Amino acid sequence: MTRHEEQDDAGRRAGRRPGVLKAAGLGLAAALVVGAGTAGWAYWRLEDNIKGVDIDNALGDNRPVRAVTTPQPSASPLPTEAVNILVLGSDSRSGEENQELGGGDSSGARSDTAMVVHIDAGRTKATVVSIPRDTLVTRPSCPLSDGGTTAVAHGAMFNTAYSLGGPVCAVKTVESITDVRMDHYIEVDFSGFAKLVDALGGVTVTTDEDIDDDDSHLRLAAGTHHLNGTRALALARTRHGIGDGSDLGRIGLQQRLVKALLEQIASTDLLTSPAKLYKVAYAVTAGLTTDTGLDSLAELTELGRSLKGLPADGVKTVTMPVVAAPSDPNRVVAREPAASALWKSLK
Repeated sequence: MTRHEEQDDAGRRAGRRPGVLKAAGLGLAAALVVGAGTAGWAYWRLEDNIKGVDIDNALGDNRPVRAVTTPQPSASPLPTEAVNILVLGSDSRSGEENQELGGGDSSGARSDTAMVVHIDAGRTKATVVSIPRDTLVTRPSCPLSDGGTTAVAHGAMFNTAYSLGGPVCAVKTVESITDVRMDHYIEVDFSGFAKLVDALGGVTVTTDEDIDDDDSHLRLAAGTHHLNGTRALALARTRHGIGDGSDLGRIGLQQRLVKALLEQIASTDLLTSPAKLYKVAYAVTAGLTTDTGLDSLAELTELGRSLKGLPADGVKTVTMPVVAAPSDPNRVVAREPAASALWKSLK
């Protein structure tokens, strides 16, 4: 078994932990349910924070078919059909604020975290699949906002789709490599993530090994630490200071971090502090971009409420099966036929 296969199998075992569905970003909707109950001016300010991208219109009909669904019972006001959501964590490296957060010297933005969240019909089971950003793929031609298109690229790194063509190209690339229709898109900006951590008063995480990463500017001894937003974001960016420095190690670290953050949210009684509640809700929405089917508090709230019957043990998390790329040992490619079988199981 190769190094990447061992890490993949380990990641799948470690991933079967409670609450990982929320780690994929869907817990945001629950926070917005509470935010929607604040004063009218606050509601509209939060609503105005959310950025929407019309992905369906940009991509047209040349996409995988939608899953066949059974009409929901009339007694249920909430959606119950199966749904696929692409969740991205975007890492902007430009600007003074991001420089202060350890963003490095490069410009633009990259999708440093990518998860396909499949929720089964009935919404009582779900599968979360992480896609390593270093995966080499065939990036399809994507439409651009200026009316042009990008060229097809073979052997391109997966995360270049976002940096080249934004959410539209990220969705089209995921659909191209999975043949699974993405019904929705949710993007969380990493600087907004840092603000959320600070709004909650920090987050406590435990690391199994020492971390010393010059790129993320993070140095932590193995053990339990309470991190502020800046250091939590550095932990999310860390890859060279753990394991063999591959992106597979960072995926596990990010899952652990967000699980700790969700535990922090659960242990914080926001209802007793309207000021803190608003601060948290503002931090969430300020860093949020969605497709136009989720770009309102009402739509996000409906999504969150539709998941109330999803138990922790109904969630399975895996990493897309990969092996070292023949052309570059520092990159990975999908391990077949396991990867195709995984995506087929989500249809």
